[in-house]
Amino acid sequence: MCFCFLFTTNAIYGQHIDSLQVTTLTERIQPAPENVFNKFREAGMKPVNHILTETEKVKISKAFSILPPLHQKVLKEHLYSISFMENMPNTALTSSLQTFASTKMFNITFRAEILNQTISEWATWKENTFYIKPQNNEYDISIDAGCLDAIVYVLLHESTHVVDDVLYITPRSEESNLLLPPSPFTADIWWKFNEPQKNATNAILETTRFRSGKTLAISFAPEIYKALQETPFATLYSMASCYEDLAEITTIYHLTAKMNQPYRILVKKNGITVSTYEPFNNLQVLKRLSQLEMFYS
Repeated sequence: MCFCFLFTTNAIYGQHIDSLQVTTLTERIQPAPENVFNKFREAGMKPVNHILTETEKVKISKAFSILPPLHQKVLKEHLYSISFMENMPNTALTSSLQTFASTKMFNITFRAEILNQTISEWATWKENTFYIKPQNNEYDISIDAGCLDAIVYVLLHESTHVVDDVLYITPRSEESNLLLPPSPFTADIWWKFNEPQKNATNAILETTRFRSGKTLAISFAPEIYKALQETPFATLYSMASCYEDLAEITTIYHLTAKMNQPYRILVKKNGITVSTYEPFNNLQVLKRLSQLEMFYS
């Protein structure tokens, strides 16, 4: 299961472009485009539009209010709508909408269940899906990311995809076999949109889920996070593509550096911590901070 996608759809469902410039971001809540519903129906799912409660609307409003300045500016101009869906297999889906206007427009659809989770709860669940646990398992993985709502993390991650697509922070490519002309963010790290440079990865990380498509036994976790410490990637999910790389490092930087939240991955064996990974204790990740200044200037 992937956690987010970038998807192009032809359908605009119940949305009015004329009112876009005069609505706040939280007023753009609409049912997802029909093509998004169809995408999941074709996969055997039964997606249903989620009607937000007043409490959930407050959570979403807060999540928008704490986005970086550049994210807020770009979303005001390019976020067509946001949607919440029940029975959705992945966490979020960012859709590029085809409109008659020259301005790029996007819908972001979220799995409604994340509205009832904290970042720590959601991130711990996500990280555990990278591994297989045997019956006699001795290992446990958890992420301490504070008590903020999960929608804060996921909205920040997905809106970074919108900013990236509008401003071309990473090179655009729909074909995995094409070499990428480097941008300042991808130089010396990515040579194709979904293949890092050899000096940016290593043998064991190439066996992990977002490099090989396979899950590993959880007993490999201490070795995996030790190997990750030697790379410029904030998380294992960052290694899926240069697009996810940007979204992950930006999200975790904003949470930790700007909002004073923790983000640490803890691996325990029989209840005793044997491995800890914090992205911004990684010197190679720290070297990339200058690329994130654009979001705050």
